[in-house]
Amino acid sequence: MNIASLEDDPVQSEMIVKTLDSAGYTCSPFHTGKSLLAALAKPHDFSVLVLDWELPDMSGLDVLHWVRSKLGYALPVLFLTSRTAEEDLVVGLQAGADDYMGKPIRPAELQARVQALLRRMNPVTPSTDSFQFGPYSIDPAAGAITLHGETIELAPKEFELALLLFRNPGRLFSRDVLSTAVWNREIPATSRTLDTHLSNIRRKLQLRPENGVRLNASYALGYRLETVNEL
Repeated sequence: MNIASLEDDPVQSEMIVKTLDSAGYTCSPFHTGKSLLAALAKPHDFSVLVLDWELPDMSGLDVLHWVRSKLGYALPVLFLTSRTAEEDLVVGLQAGADDYMGKPIRPAELQARVQALLRRMNPVTPSTDSFQFGPYSIDPAAGAITLHGETIELAPKEFELALLLFRNPGRLFSRDVLSTAVWNREIPATSRTLDTHLSNIRRKLQLRPENGVRLNASYALGYRLETVNEL
């Protein structure tokens, strides 16, 4: 796996390269946005982009905008930056970043986040085996979910959304990731389709503390199925 790192500080850049090399990846360092864009404009084998935000020639956000407009969403992007205010995080995620990590660099965390991005983009075929989640029994093969032994009637897309959330408790999903995973396309922010489906599964599946779960929603950041107590 070849990881492209955009970082203008030589010391930081060397640390990123060493950290990713030690995890078994090849890391190609770039020190200006223009040099990275020139490489991306040609055939390349990059599996993940790690971007700094503040650069001498253009911002990492500008690089991200170019990547999403020219290359789409197949290439995962991690922002690694000292800009860690919530408003910056929101801007980065809304622009199409897949993950966000603040400096100073924590090597083990950087390796784990890159690994997680690679798993998302190259997922193992999910098991069709039934599984339990607290009082919920989920049967992927039958497309059915029961709560306390009672089958809950769900529309097909509602089931797909619920299955994704139950398989990934605690993970924050952006609106774009949810819509792409379930509808195979991005759903405009002005559409109520995703919100309606999420509202339906919250109501039908009774995703509330007495059942040990909560569907936490932040319009700016995304959605997360949280456990309220030990299931």
